[in-house]
Amino acid sequence: MSTDRSSRYKTPVYKKDQPDDSYKFKPLPGPVGVYPFHLDIKSIIPDIHSEKIIFHMVGDTGSLRNPEFTRLVANAMALQCAESENQPPQFLYHLGDVVYNHGEVTEYDRQFFIPYQQYPGPIFAIPGNHDSDVNPAAVQPYKSLEPFVKVFCSPVQQPVDFSLIKDRPSMTQPNIYWTMETPLATIIGLYTNVPKYGIVTKEQRTWFAEELVTAGKQQPDKMLIVCMHHSPYSADINHSSSIAMIEFLEETFFQTGVRPDAVFSGHVHSYQRFLKTYPDGFTTTYIVAGAGGYDELHPVATLDNPQFSGDHPLFKNVVLVNYCDNKHGFLKLVIERKEHGPQLTGEYFSIAHEYTTAKAVDAQVVERFSVTPGKKLTHK
Repeated sequence: MSTDRSSRYKTPVYKKDQPDDSYKFKPLPGPVGVYPFHLDIKSIIPDIHSEKIIFHMVGDTGSLRNPEFTRLVANAMALQCAESENQPPQFLYHLGDVVYNHGEVTEYDRQFFIPYQQYPGPIFAIPGNHDSDVNPAAVQPYKSLEPFVKVFCSPVQQPVDFSLIKDRPSMTQPNIYWTMETPLATIIGLYTNVPKYGIVTKEQRTWFAEELVTAGKQQPDKMLIVCMHHSPYSADINHSSSIAMIEFLEETFFQTGVRPDAVFSGHVHSYQRFLKTYPDGFTTTYIVAGAGGYDELHPVATLDNPQFSGDHPLFKNVVLVNYCDNKHGFLKLVIERKEHGPQLTGEYFSIAHEYTTAKAVDAQVVERFSVTPGKKLTHK
């Protein structure tokens, strides 16, 4: 793959002439917890640090055809937990697509439990489109997200009955969309369903607006992070940007007068970091981190590719700052209390493809970045 970046887009792109696949929408399972679906991280990690939180984040770790990349990414994160000289990462936040292609029970061991057997911390997750889809040829009929709910949304922590790995109990997330409360940040996890560019139900939109208002009252003393599977902004040649998700987010931000400090997503199998600057000077960082294991990576589009365009009013003042589209990798995030409030710093690590036969490998830093807390919208 060419490394010449001058011929590639430096903005988001959209893919032209895409068919409407909204018919793939799947009804949502009911929540297991109580509204408004909050989970205090201290209920899972009682000794979570109040001044500094370190954790991993990645999406699209599952893979049917080549599980080696899934294993290497998982092992690299586990190695960081074991070898950190000071405070190690304490958990993993998964951005969806744990299991391909249809979130089946029979694939969870091979694609999730076995490769992540050595990861020492809890693993939280939001569902991806493949976790949510249903295999019409399945021998045992099942509903959308039934296996995901058993793994991540159990009423109590317990061994997962369909897994051979019994030392990773189920997680107790209250719903498939939910909010994680930490001492330094509020992390809102959205569910964007099955279609290629995502769909958010009316009920979830109402919930999201309420969560933004609640979290906005704590800004800038606590950071506000939004996680979702479908990428609002992307410059890749497979999915590209989701206009529907951009419109959904911006409408809700304007409605509530609250904007997050950062938005993380998967779906696109690469790493991309965008910076969006609003007219009032507020900036929001958008990061795609979906190169967690699926063997097919999604490169950034070239300027001469007629299938894509960067000319869209929703892309105004959005810049692609950096990317890695030819290697698998993951994020290591640190939120630390500073003199003027919490600050998020991140590192994106990549793993070279020539290491596919190794048991474990040190990941290489692609870039380091920082996000400082912003302010509320001026019109509110």
